[in-house]
Amino acid sequence: MLRPKHDSQAGFTLIELLIVMVVAGLLAITFYSLVNNSFIQYFSLQKDGTEFTELASQSQRLANVLRGTTDIVSESSNDITCYAYFSPNDAYVSQIHYYKNANNTQLLADVTPMSANPPTGALLTAQKKTFTIISDFYQSPTLNTFAYLDDSGAVMSLPITDEHTIKGIQVNLAARGAHNSDQAISLQVSLRNRKTNL
Repeated sequence: MLRPKHDSQAGFTLIELLIVMVVAGLLAITFYSLVNNSFIQYFSLQKDGTEFTELASQSQRLANVLRGTTDIVSESSNDITCYAYFSPNDAYVSQIHYYKNANNTQLLADVTPMSANPPTGALLTAQKKTFTIISDFYQSPTLNTFAYLDDSGAVMSLPITDEHTIKGIQVNLAARGAHNSDQAISLQVSLRNRKTNL
C-alpha cells in the first residue's frame, strides 16, 4: 500500500497572509469611509431640509399675519410695527411689532391686544405677549428682513414718510446651511385689508 506523500510546503506563507490582511484592511477602510461620508452627508442634508421646512412654515405664518395688516405704525429694514389679526380667533386687531433680539439670533413679535379696532380702540398693554417667531434666526448679509413695496411693486427707499403708500411687504428670511450656504425664502405680501381712508 502506498502512502500519499505529504508536502511540507502546503498552506500559506506568512507573507501571503500579511498581503491578504493588508488588502482586506484597505478594503474595509475604503468601505467604512464611503459609508461614513454618505451617512454624514445624508444627515446634513436632512438637517438642512428640516431647517428650510421650518423656515418656510414660519415665513408663511408671518406672511398671513402681515397680509391682514390694517395699518402700519412704523417700519424699517429689520422691524415693523403694524395693526393686524395675529390669531384667527381675535375679535379685534392687535398691535404687532416684529423685530430681532439684541443678539440678532431670534425673530420676535410683541403682540399687544386692543379693546376695539383703531381708531377707537386702546392698547391693552398689560396683556402684551412676546412670541418667538424664529428661534434660530439668521440674517443674510445681502438681504433685509423687510422691504416695502409701492403700488407698482417697486421697493421703496427708507425712510418712508407716508406709510399709506406702502401697498405690499417683501419678507426675506434665510437659514444657514450645514456647509455655510444660505437658503433664502422671499415672500411678497399684498396688504389686502389696508384702510386708506383713515
